[in-house]
Amino acid sequence: MSDPVFLITGASSGIGAATARAAAGAGYRVVLAARSVDRLDRLATELGGSERALALECDVTDWDQQQAMVQIALERYGRLDVAFANAGFGAARGFLNETPEFWRSMVLTNVYGVALTIRATITALKEARGHLLLTGSLAGRRGVSGSLYSATKWAVTAMGEAARLELNDTGVRVTLIEPGQVDTPFFDNPGEGRLHPEDIARTVMFAVSQPPHVDINEILVRPTAQSN
Repeated sequence: MSDPVFLITGASSGIGAATARAAAGAGYRVVLAARSVDRLDRLATELGGSERALALECDVTDWDQQQAMVQIALERYGRLDVAFANAGFGAARGFLNETPEFWRSMVLTNVYGVALTIRATITALKEARGHLLLTGSLAGRRGVSGSLYSATKWAVTAMGEAARLELNDTGVRVTLIEPGQVDTPFFDNPGEGRLHPEDIARTVMFAVSQPPHVDINEILVRPTAQSN
């Protein structure tokens, strides 16, 4: 099969799942990676089963699992055209909130995990002259009071530019997606005026659908009602 292949970490819910549906609808075969295998299996079945969607358990903070994720994707589908480093989660604001153990897990997932996804996919993306996408945040563009999460997303912003510079002249495009408030499991309570995961999925697909000579490096998306 020659259809392009789209890999997504953090694919079991929210932006990742919405992007998987959008990519499948656009004709991509999708590789779905997350720690929640049950939800991944259901999503893979929805998107066409093993011929069109591959569900893989992956803790993005584990290098061996990241390597295995890419190796299995290449063995099954033969190529990798798009990699979306989307896995991540947040924390309560305030440097006296959350536990140090929770902080450690968040920093490892949001920063180290993204770096490992870049490292694991970069060779295959070069071969395909493909596209690397990272989920950043509005919080990665401005300081947020008491937010270590914001600091992790500043790191992702820097990684996006670092990857772009490294991949310059390889044919690989790099896009940093920076959502404002999105109605996802990140928030305990749904909020009026927030973006929907499908809004971010459309943004991702807009970036990857550009002709090869167009590299959209950053897309900041706020809900219309968000003032900051």
